[in-house]
Amino acid sequence: MAARTALLLLLGAAGAGPAPAKGSRGDREPVYRDCLAHCEKRNCSGAGLRHFRSQQPLYMSLTGWTCRDDCKYECMWLTVGLYVQEGYRVPQFHGKEPASAFASFLNGLANLVMLNRYKAAVPPSSPMYHTCIAFAWVSLNAWFWSTVFHTRDTNLTEKMDYFCASAVILHSVYLCCVRTLGLKRPAFATAFGGFLLLFLACHISYLTLVRFDYSYNMAANVAIGLLNLFWWLGWCMRNQQRLPYVWKCVAVVLLLQALALLELLDFPPLFWVFDAHAIWHISTIPVNILFYSFLMDDSLYLLKANSYILKID
Repeated sequence: MAARTALLLLLGAAGAGPAPAKGSRGDREPVYRDCLAHCEKRNCSGAGLRHFRSQQPLYMSLTGWTCRDDCKYECMWLTVGLYVQEGYRVPQFHGKEPASAFASFLNGLANLVMLNRYKAAVPPSSPMYHTCIAFAWVSLNAWFWSTVFHTRDTNLTEKMDYFCASAVILHSVYLCCVRTLGLKRPAFATAFGGFLLLFLACHISYLTLVRFDYSYNMAANVAIGLLNLFWWLGWCMRNQQRLPYVWKCVAVVLLLQALALLELLDFPPLFWVFDAHAIWHISTIPVNILFYSFLMDDSLYLLKANSYILKID
């Protein structure tokens, strides 16, 4: 879930779904809850639990799949089947989201492909090279944990998903700072980067050691994301005549704002698989590619401009 926050806020979009602590509507359905309680009572204690463990494949035990997880999965599909049979609207459920997991994987793959294209097209001597490479790796890490979280929802994977998403947002702010101010004032960019690292450390420490506050986490990410949005957009507007490729950055900002509306929708999953969240994840793949295209164009421009200055000197 947090990876959606990462890209929504990557360039400042502020849309968000309901807090994970409340769960999806399907989790609160009486039919589902009664089924879950009956299944746990029957299968998750005594002889039932011993039978479950004896029949559990090794790969499932290695991933930490428990009897309760099995009951959740079974009751989810029983509830869905019942609602379809009766003609009721199928609610969204928690937990394993294969479409979102696969979309997260594809986003990570797109990041990896574009990272390799960037490295092939842009020499390391470009002023923004190392900052862009670091941003790509931070993004890859976030999409990895998004894939893991949507595959296996645990306390650890949820926190890693949220924390890595926050790291992407903060690194995007740092990327913007280096591009707009840091090339001429490297000392300022270094100090600002140190401040962002300190903020991330405090943010993670509070959520880990004090209280995992979803509202605070969202508010912090929204505030930083809005700063990122207006910073990037302001720079693009000032340079649109001089740098014709900045339309790509503007398009990314506006597309993310538009796609954020998907996170506000709640409709039955298409083909029982593609809910609004999964469709949002899929939609961000081309946006990722477009942003890397902008970074490549800009890095090559800076390399050319820097070479021209050196020739004059």
